[in-house]
Amino acid sequence: MTIPHAPPVRHVLCLAGSLRRDSWNRRLLRVAAAHAPATLHLDVCDGLAAVPMFDEDLELREPGGPAGVRSLRAAIAAADGLIIATPEYNHAMPGVLKNALDWLSRESPEGEVLVEKPVAVLGASAGPWGTRLAQASLRQVLHTCGALVMPTPTLFIANAAGRFDEHAALVDQATGLSLQRFVLAFEQWMARVAPALVRPQAGLTIVR
Repeated sequence: MTIPHAPPVRHVLCLAGSLRRDSWNRRLLRVAAAHAPATLHLDVCDGLAAVPMFDEDLELREPGGPAGVRSLRAAIAAADGLIIATPEYNHAMPGVLKNALDWLSRESPEGEVLVEKPVAVLGASAGPWGTRLAQASLRQVLHTCGALVMPTPTLFIANAAGRFDEHAALVDQATGLSLQRFVLAFEQWMARVAPALVRPQAGLTIVR
């Protein structure tokens, strides 16, 4: 009798492009992690605050970069995919996110960890326009870094304050369904562009 194998579980690192502990985008990623299918393991990481401003002198003094950079780089290298949820500041992605990507694009013992890494981009904003321009600038940088960015579906969430309750729970059903479709599409994208699995290793502190 042949016993069927359980489907492989893909490990996805989720990164909010904001330092605010309870930002809309961090809330969005927590909802995605809580409702991910059994074949996906989504970890919401809290790593941007430990990444200093990019400085080649600092890079030379500390091979591989400072500890916060090395930790974030190792976590991304160990993951099968990366989901980035970005806010929009002045019609672009936040500087803290761009700074982290600048560090990640550098050569290191782990290699350039964004090269050929499946990445999905989404974002939430308290304003009426969503995060279209921020996502566009983020996609441009990710493409330059060699990442395999999922082209569709896109997800631009406007008026985020009305989509969560006082306990940070998502109360907008349409947003929840769109988020589920987005995550499932990313699972298919990873299987398409990077079918080999990478097992998770120790890295960043995980925020539940």
